Amino acid sequence: MDDLLFQPITIGNLAVKNRISMPAMHTNMCQDFMVTDKLIQFYAERARGGVGMITVGYATVDELCGSGQCLGAHKDEFIPGLGRLAGTIKDLGARALVQINHPGRYVPSRSINGLQPVAPSAIPSRLTKETPRELDSEEIGAVVQSFADAAARVQAAGFDGVEVLCGTGYLISEFLSPLTNKRNDGYGGTLENRMRFGVEVISAIRKTVGDDFTLLARVNGNDFMPGGNSPQELQMFARTLEEAGIDGVNVNVGWHEARVPQIIGSVPRGVFSYLAEGIKQVVGVPVIAGHRINDPVTARELIADGKCDMVAMGRALIADPQLPNKAQSGREKEILHCVACGQGCFDHIFKAKPIECLCNPKAGHERSARVTTSSRPRRVMVVGGGAAGISAALSAAETGHEVKLYEKSGRLGGQLFLAGAPPGREEFLTLAADLANQVAGSRVQVIFNTAVDVALVEKEAPEAVILATGGVPLTPPIPGVELPHVVQAWDVLQGRVSPGRRIVVIGGGAVGVETALMLAESGTMSAEALKFLLVNQAATPEELYRLATRGSKEVFLIEMIDKIGKDIGLTTRWAMLQDISRVGVSVQQETRAMEITPGGVMVERAGKIVKLPCDTVVLAAGSRAYNPLQKQLEKIGISCRVIGDAERIGLVFDAIHSGFGAGRSVV
Repeated sequence: MDDLLFQPITIGNLAVKNRISMPAMHTNMCQDFMVTDKLIQFYAERARGGVGMITVGYATVDELCGSGQCLGAHKDEFIPGLGRLAGTIKDLGARALVQINHPGRYVPSRSINGLQPVAPSAIPSRLTKETPRELDSEEIGAVVQSFADAAARVQAAGFDGVEVLCGTGYLISEFLSPLTNKRNDGYGGTLENRMRFGVEVISAIRKTVGDDFTLLARVNGNDFMPGGNSPQELQMFARTLEEAGIDGVNVNVGWHEARVPQIIGSVPRGVFSYLAEGIKQVVGVPVIAGHRINDPVTARELIADGKCDMVAMGRALIADPQLPNKAQSGREKEILHCVACGQGCFDHIFKAKPIECLCNPKAGHERSARVTTSSRPRRVMVVGGGAAGISAALSAAETGHEVKLYEKSGRLGGQLFLAGAPPGREEFLTLAADLANQVAGSRVQVIFNTAVDVALVEKEAPEAVILATGGVPLTPPIPGVELPHVVQAWDVLQGRVSPGRRIVVIGGGAVGVETALMLAESGTMSAEALKFLLVNQAATPEELYRLATRGSKEVFLIEMIDKIGKDIGLTTRWAMLQDISRVGVSVQQETRAMEITPGGVMVERAGKIVKLPCDTVVLAAGSRAYNPLQKQLEKIGISCRVIGDAERIGLVFDAIHSGFGAGRSVV
């Protein structure tokens, strides 16, 4: 039977070779709105990987749409660069589209030279903390024309089509939503009036580009904004846009300020596909589903179940550009899956940095990361089989060196197994398996259950040594820390200890938050059990919610400073804090552990000493580098490179990138 994922599809008059699309996403790789070589190389790598369609952007339609790091489509001077980008993508076998957008009140004034953002109504933005200026009717007409003009530039540049962003809380959805549209003219009030601006944009574009140019709309299936548009209204909007001339619908979910997680690891794969299905039931054009579709198995299931006609894989193709080729050629075991961490993509956007990827250190560095075979292969010893050591071993082997990777345990992955232990972080376990598969398919020789010492290094006589021995948990100098009911968070995460019912976690960094969340969820009802009770109507929704969020343990999380989770990325931090609040963790900030007693922890808070009774104390006070070999080796004249936590405690992103750099630096 033919693979559904690789059956061709036609959108409007555009023939696409398979059902995988790469959706538009911010990359921060443009300069003064201009296409750069960096951006072209980034998308060229994805086109080579076999994706059927790539949509770049979003691209600006006027001067109030974003900073110069955005792709520009609001002036004719941007057409040549857009043409180079279109030509590169198409020459490598993928269809090429541009998404155009006006962010409305979501753009901060600092990104548009201090100008005031515009919107249908002067409703403050919770995202930017600024109040936009209300557009008058003449200005609305000008914005509609600016969309049409931008689409014409996209067409002139040689792209195969254009997509209009009609959701996500940007300008078109701001007109559509009663939350942000308080107008009393022909653009406000009834749903028909609130749809008018979006319909006019689509109609103007269709009139400008003609009937043969592919036109898509990215529409929300659910805004997840209380008091906003209902899914039924959004379905009606999609159907109305079809009548106005679109050739397909790319279904999005949520606004940026919505409190429903949309992109992080705790979001189940493909969970929002039901919203694409809802729109597919009311339109006659192809429908694309996206969000947390990072593997071919999920993608095939969604298409087979009739939930969509295509799938959008964004971060999945950042993590592994070759995903389509691997899936089509029966090499799915070789795929490096996105872990939805946000550390290199979305977190970088918030920092105004070009995107990178935790899983794929080549992403965003396509030119400098090209494989060059060493003219003098070396014997390389890598000590430590965690994320940093694996990355170093793979990159050194890729350049032609003879690599031996030593791991003191019986498996590869190191602290990835800690990272993947808390609920919602299981994708890190997938990463550990993916990296192990990468090693198995490489020329790297792995030696398990071997602790490396100086004698072994001297015996092996490598020409290059890379130390990736990781870190170890810190034990804070708190009186009573040696008592038997005091355990390390690492031991809890790895299932080595069985905490009691009432627990105090000392330390509110990432590990403390994750451990507290894991402990608080212990005893909550499984998804399978909840489904059984739901479909048999054996419990009320309120009772089901309680069973899903209240476990068998009482957990206290204490932190000395006034902020918990300070080392968690912006993309995931808000959701993790929402989770620990939901499951009932008692968070006590600006609270210092003074002494651990057999029955609890004495803490100082607001100048007072109080006792927190507990059965178990969990230490989550951070970690320190573990690097016993460097000085010993240097003492006998053997130079080495130290990477990952063995050099400096950091994120998984840092470990993989430092390992990649170390492996590449062997000459």
